[in-house]
Amino acid sequence: MKKRIFIAIHYLEIGGAEMSLIGLLQSLDYTQYDVDLFVYSHRGELMKYIPKEVNLLPEIGAYSFIEKPIKEAIKHGYIGVSLGRLWAKFQFRNYAKKHPLKDGAPLMQYIAENVSPFLPSLKKYGEYDLAISYLTPHHIILQKVQAKKKVAWIHTDYSRIGVQIEKELPIWSGYDHIISISPDVTRNFLQVFPSLKNKIVEMENILSSDFVHSRAEEPADIPFTKNSESVINLLSVGRYTEAKNFDNVPDICKRINQKLKAKWYIIGYGNDEDLILKRIAEAGMQENVILLGKKENPYPYIKACDIYVQPSRYEGKAVTVREAQILCKPTVVAHYATAPSQVQNGMDGVIVPQDNEGCAEGIIKFIEDKKLQERIVSYLHQHDYGNTSEVDKLYSLIKNG
Repeated sequence: MKKRIFIAIHYLEIGGAEMSLIGLLQSLDYTQYDVDLFVYSHRGELMKYIPKEVNLLPEIGAYSFIEKPIKEAIKHGYIGVSLGRLWAKFQFRNYAKKHPLKDGAPLMQYIAENVSPFLPSLKKYGEYDLAISYLTPHHIILQKVQAKKKVAWIHTDYSRIGVQIEKELPIWSGYDHIISISPDVTRNFLQVFPSLKNKIVEMENILSSDFVHSRAEEPADIPFTKNSESVINLLSVGRYTEAKNFDNVPDICKRINQKLKAKWYIIGYGNDEDLILKRIAEAGMQENVILLGKKENPYPYIKACDIYVQPSRYEGKAVTVREAQILCKPTVVAHYATAPSQVQNGMDGVIVPQDNEGCAEGIIKFIEDKKLQERIVSYLHQHDYGNTSEVDKLYSLIKNG
């Protein structure tokens, strides 16, 4: 008898967590496991990369409107979900008046708490050997799915996001195991939730080298300046959000261009696009910082750039950095809290200060140090940054608990 695995995620838009799920799905042994994938809203460019062996469960309307506009949910008759979301916003506003907030992360906890009662049970699919909640909030798997064991994933740095401990702790505590994607992510999570130490299992985001290399060969309209050593093509990939720090790229790029010529391209999408464009105009960097928008396949761009840069304020463990390393690109990351668990400074990339001046100086120094770049590229060629064997840790949870 095959073991049964249930996996849930919001959608499969382009993103690091979503890409890591595709890596996991591509690594599972389907001769031993039957996998049901529940995508709340069947949307996103990565849907087509779901392996044919995976059983994609039907979209259920109430789940699909958890994050769509409330007026659309009302229009389609999902009154309970709509009322739950409206009440969640009201509760969040009251909470925000009394507590200093790092970001809007607690809002999702209120939404999950108030919307879950209006979502239909998923127990009709039977009992699973393992149920996986791949992204927060983790209420749904805990409350709606029947499974012998349940695991929840941590994809972010908990020292940098808003946390309502009294709301989150009971949810995390309900899981048998909590998957952390790096030692630094573990450390920062346990600083917030020390009582959960015995539930932690570390398992890196899974990424197939073959998958990355094959897609990097696909044709793409690359805009980079070529055949000119005087212009350096920098590239970053990620959602346009506060975490990625793209709003500071124009100022950093302006500082770089005071000493040498560089263009900085950014692939992505998100709510901060207008802010980034505003900062580009303020810095006068319209010709030097170019937003390329969403790209279904960023790998040809990573392969073609001169240096890949991850300027983030915080990360769990950036999938894009691993992708750049797989493609043997000289890589720069800002010194966010979890950076040392991703890059061995001076060996497979460099870590530069986070402040704009220090970041610019660090990038300039790296651009000018051709020998260091060559050593890093040589090191990357000698090491495989794919890690499909990580999936064995998941099998162990099923077999051994």
